[in-house]
Amino acid sequence: MIDLRALRDDPERLRASQRARGEDESVVDRLLDLDSRHRAALTRFESLRAEQKSVGKSVSRASADEREALLAQAKSLAADVKAAETEAEALSGDLTALLRSVPNLVEPETPAGGVDDFQVVEEIGAPREFDFAPRDHLELGELLGAIDTDRGAKVSGARFYFLTGVGTMLELGLLNLAMQRAVANGFTPMIPPVLVKPETMEGTGFLGEHSAEVYHLPADDLYLVGTSEVPLAGYHAGEILPADALPTRYVGWSPCFRREAGSYGKDTRGIIRVHQFNKVEMFVYAHPDQAHEEHLRLLAWEREMLDLLEVPYRVVDIAAGDLGTSAARKYDCEAWVPSQGRYRELTSTSNCTDFQARRLNIRYRDADGKPRFAATLNGTLATTRWIVALLENHQREDGSVAVPEALRPFVGRDVLEPVDKK
Repeated sequence: MIDLRALRDDPERLRASQRARGEDESVVDRLLDLDSRHRAALTRFESLRAEQKSVGKSVSRASADEREALLAQAKSLAADVKAAETEAEALSGDLTALLRSVPNLVEPETPAGGVDDFQVVEEIGAPREFDFAPRDHLELGELLGAIDTDRGAKVSGARFYFLTGVGTMLELGLLNLAMQRAVANGFTPMIPPVLVKPETMEGTGFLGEHSAEVYHLPADDLYLVGTSEVPLAGYHAGEILPADALPTRYVGWSPCFRREAGSYGKDTRGIIRVHQFNKVEMFVYAHPDQAHEEHLRLLAWEREMLDLLEVPYRVVDIAAGDLGTSAARKYDCEAWVPSQGRYRELTSTSNCTDFQARRLNIRYRDADGKPRFAATLNGTLATTRWIVALLENHQREDGSVAVPEALRPFVGRDVLEPVDKK
């Protein structure tokens, strides 16, 4: 949630953020009105309760002649106190509900606009020029005995797949390399649960506009995560972290599940847009004043991984209207996919400032000893989708695929060779 005190001091900042996102800025006035009414109701409730206590004390000291009138007054005040309390609680509920519907404040430098209004920060490496007709990742995966979408669909339905043989080794190699790099950079490795409670999913902001993407198990009232950001954010929910522990960095390896609602007909071939995949995700609890710098460090670590895999990619600054609920700023790294002649997202890193921490009540003790809300950040370090870029960019005319040098110790071979179909 956003900070109400900051909103009172500078409402124009939220108005500007809402405009940049393409959202309704009248929510600012509704929030301020509810906040004012709620505070007035609380003041009335506290004043009436103090008067009620005072009258209650007077009854025991009053004479017989005075007691009856005081008792009648006390009874009337009790009803007024209850009514004032009910009003304050109702306004509090309305205010909280409206606050939870408002997305995070975007960083001022974030590009305005929607999904197509991102800004390209940098392009790294030139798209490869082939002297043969390049195959797409699925054709290559089938030649290599690495990807089987037909049997995935037979067993589980559309957008499911099997990774087999060298496909399995390639994914494990990617994820292990990512974990190794993260640990070397000071991250604590984690294998988190992938089923979470509603309050954890909601606290990270994934039950708002993204709720259609989430798998829900009604019998248990649990949600399958679409990223280990969710359980890692919930790891310290309700806790106060020591200030000297920040930044606290975790890296989670988990399967991830997404319904891909609304993507009918999009990326139906291969493993670009699927219901289940594996991912290594960085997650950081940081001091709010250091969150911007930490965000750039996460981006740098993502770029290091892509450099090791020797694929052309670009860094894009995502526009405000495409940030999602929790992010104040997001950078994506998109790799070149030769068969499509365009860049496709491989990583995202988001600075969520104190938005998730407020919802999950995650704080730290500042130098003055007071508890304050932490900042949270996340960033992708490897996913199943990376196989797409690896196969297509490193393919050879005979259908074999060269393994990038950094991956060879993890995959156990220098070249992936086509196999005979059986």
